[in-house]
Amino acid sequence: MEIAIPHGAYWCTPFARWQGSLAHLHSLRFAAQVARSALAARRVPLETLDYGVLGITVPQQHSFYGLPWLAGEMGATHLAGPTLMQACATSARVMAVASDELRRGDATCVLALTTDRVSNGPHVYYPNPRGPGGTGATEDWVLGNFERDPFAGCAMVRTAENCASHWKISTAEQHALVLRRYAQYREATVPMGEQTFQQRYMMLPLEVPDPAFRKPLHTLTGDEGVHESTAEGLAALRPVTEGGTVTFGGQTHPADGNAGMLLTTPARAEELARDRAIRIRVHAFGQSRAEMAWMPAAPIAAARQALGRAGISFKDLTAIKSHNPFAVNDLIFARETGVKVETMNNFGCSLIWGHPQAPTGMRAIIELIEELVLLGGGWGLFHGCAAGDTAMAVVLKVG
Repeated sequence: MEIAIPHGAYWCTPFARWQGSLAHLHSLRFAAQVARSALAARRVPLETLDYGVLGITVPQQHSFYGLPWLAGEMGATHLAGPTLMQACATSARVMAVASDELRRGDATCVLALTTDRVSNGPHVYYPNPRGPGGTGATEDWVLGNFERDPFAGCAMVRTAENCASHWKISTAEQHALVLRRYAQYREATVPMGEQTFQQRYMMLPLEVPDPAFRKPLHTLTGDEGVHESTAEGLAALRPVTEGGTVTFGGQTHPADGNAGMLLTTPARAEELARDRAIRIRVHAFGQSRAEMAWMPAAPIAAARQALGRAGISFKDLTAIKSHNPFAVNDLIFARETGVKVETMNNFGCSLIWGHPQAPTGMRAIIELIEELVLLGGGWGLFHGCAAGDTAMAVVLKVG
């Protein structure tokens, strides 16, 4: 069975750099508020939904209750479904699980939601009665796991350095790509007729509520914390690790936000679409795991697998989007696949607008859809790496 996404039945908040304007909000309650507003604006009754999938990677208080609690906060008290976590591949995994449910005929319209507040991540205590004096172990959920992969025994930036060394990628090459990616992002924020590219899908303007979700505190009119990149500014940066190549300018930044979409049957998609003439179909998924501590290389195999399952090749693609926590990701992907690195990630990518983990990939996929709509249709590929040297990829077609 074909898996469809109704045109326009997707949304995303602006992303805010961590400790910014969204740092005080419970990410599940915030995602529920945004989803309720987005569905109402698109005139989608909550009763239309018959399954839900939630993706979240940073626990929040009471997140044990997952999707059912979030659905209840939305007012969709009939909705049930799983809660998933796969680091930065969470969005693709959420879509894959939703697609499987539809193919089995166990659902007809699935709400796929992804949300994370990387700011103020939990500080976890693990009891150990057999520890010295009965003491346990502690973990800083966000910072501790950024700094050390417990299997590979290294920080995530080391995986980028391993790839940069193998493919002989210099700091200058990384910085040149950062400038290109920043220019692409800026194109999404300037008017294209009556609206900007981001206004095609983003919840703008976004009223940010207080912690109790009772009154607005301020309004976001776009992403918060995206800093202009210049050749002079990047040249002044030194590599993060001694003897390395990756600077702070050549990698993404933690952020907060959420994104959602509907996946459904072709018939239901036509009913719910903003423009019924625009057909969006999800064709294939891919996943892979690279060698230990080679995370940026993992999307290469995932993308090839997804394309093979869709029955197409790289030359058939009209647009490509990636989750690129490091500029190195895109450079090695281009070298291994032959795609032009300059033409990937039009209108933005996580290297520039940030990295809230679970919703990162979904925003990229939404932008991929909208780019294909502007181009009159075609095949699109999303790929992205995730913690544990893994990756996922999604192939879809518009038109």
